[in-house]
Amino acid sequence: MDKESLFTRRSVILGGMQAALMTTVVGRMFYLEILSNQHYQKLSDKNRILSRLTLPVRGLITDRKGKILASDHNVYRAVMIRDEADDWQLCLKRVQELIHLTPDEIDKVALHVRRKPRFMPVAVKDNLTWQEVTTLELHLPDIAGIFIEEGRNRYYPYALETCHFLGYVATPSEKELDGDPLLEQPGFKLGKTGIEKSLESQLRGMPGIKQVEVNAFRRIVRELSTSDSVHGTQQKLTIDFDLQQTLYQRLAQEESGAAVVLDIPTGEVLAYVSTPGFDNNLFVNGIPKKNWQELLNHPYHALINKPISGLYAPGSTFKMITALAALERGVVTPHTSVNCSGHTMLGNHKFHCWTWKTGGHGTVDLIRAIATSCDIYFYHIASLIGIDAIAEMAQRLGLGSITGIEIPGEKPGLIPTMEWKRRVHQAKWTLGESYNAGIGQGYTLTTPLQLAVMIARLASGKIITPTLLAGQQREFEVLAVNSQHLGYVQTGLDKASNEGGGTSFRHRIAQPGMEMAGKTGTTQVRRITEKERVLGLVNSADRPWNHREHALFVGYAPIHAPRFAAAVLVEHGGSGGRIAAPVGRDVLLTAQQILRE
Repeated sequence: MDKESLFTRRSVILGGMQAALMTTVVGRMFYLEILSNQHYQKLSDKNRILSRLTLPVRGLITDRKGKILASDHNVYRAVMIRDEADDWQLCLKRVQELIHLTPDEIDKVALHVRRKPRFMPVAVKDNLTWQEVTTLELHLPDIAGIFIEEGRNRYYPYALETCHFLGYVATPSEKELDGDPLLEQPGFKLGKTGIEKSLESQLRGMPGIKQVEVNAFRRIVRELSTSDSVHGTQQKLTIDFDLQQTLYQRLAQEESGAAVVLDIPTGEVLAYVSTPGFDNNLFVNGIPKKNWQELLNHPYHALINKPISGLYAPGSTFKMITALAALERGVVTPHTSVNCSGHTMLGNHKFHCWTWKTGGHGTVDLIRAIATSCDIYFYHIASLIGIDAIAEMAQRLGLGSITGIEIPGEKPGLIPTMEWKRRVHQAKWTLGESYNAGIGQGYTLTTPLQLAVMIARLASGKIITPTLLAGQQREFEVLAVNSQHLGYVQTGLDKASNEGGGTSFRHRIAQPGMEMAGKTGTTQVRRITEKERVLGLVNSADRPWNHREHALFVGYAPIHAPRFAAAVLVEHGGSGGRIAAPVGRDVLLTAQQILRE
């Protein structure tokens, strides 16, 4: 083969190889540029474009007249994005040199850094002062990965007066994280208690999305698009703040207490007070340990939501139930009389009336027994009907079960029965226990809200249920009680407030047309021994605060067209007639003066 032929063959082979290589290259370029363009464009965008959630503005909470009780206000926070920080620990150290960070704040950053993806912002410090904002802004060019964000924070302008029914928001705990990325965002707050928790889904709103372009070093170059967040829904409550503030200020004169005012025709809660109050704003950004310990160790239990979770023997405010149960069973009439000498004997045990020092009430009928709160009368009729009849009537009037109000944490209380005693204590019910139950003592436990519901049902003859949400159309069924029997009890309540000798007569409402009907109660928290009675050691003022009786009052007004029902508890306040009745009178009078529509 000559040299020319050999060269030609080699040229053809090389040319073919070059053509095949060129075809492969061109084909691959066609595949990448044309066929796979969208796929690689998406991958490129993922590296180039970051999507971030923007927090929604939480819905306002207002009273029935539109007064704002909870709102969001502008705040600034420092956040760190690890993808843009060279060394997060060094970054945090440099921030700490500029502004004060508490050990708790540093621990939280470390926790979130370990748990969150690198691209997700981590809150370094919330609620920056303007001085802290300007200091950080000045040094931001030298601290990669740190940004100042403008956000919103929850604010309660009337914290002490509203804390227990509003509740509060705070950063979600580890247990509350459910995979929703919104809960992971710096500055997001979740309803923890009260209305803030029960209406979380309505108040939260929907997040928006902000897309930003970043360079190869993950630095933000520009904002590409923004989808606005949707504000949470504004919630109007049934509370009247003027009445709420009046009741709070009145009840705050005592160490500890609770009170509820209901609008009888609608069941709307017009005022809801638990004292002492606390500043729920402290919880929004994480309550400092010192403040938390102070609240936990508060001598008057400020954190307890007493209207729904405080359990108390109802005392003499329960006597209307015993009377109504006896009337319904047909064992007494309004004219059934009992002689009260100040005590009665059961075996060798002496059961006292509250007027034991003056020789008792003398002969009283049912209506007079309610008006004067004669224990001996109710011992007698409780023995005639037994505990199960009393319990059935108590449950019919709303005691012993949750009311369904829109606040988490409500307790059902306890209305004992013979079966309950056998099941829980493996013992038979005794007649002495019926005596105690007949006057609202012994095992019986209720909440102040239940007592408000009870008196509203007695006043209206309907199955009233409470609500805190305004604007509902509600109809209530008629209470399954003989209306004539109900009238006898209402007459007794009228005379208790408006006739001499009645337990709340000294604190009656004197204004014509605004008169109230009501019943006082004084419940023991420890038994007074016979020796203490003989020695005259029965004055609650001489005992430690937590050994004194609870003072209670339930009532409604005006008498002839009941509109407002109230229940008042002064914890360890002593006499219900002396302490709780004046609070009840004041709030029922104020309700009539300011809510005449």
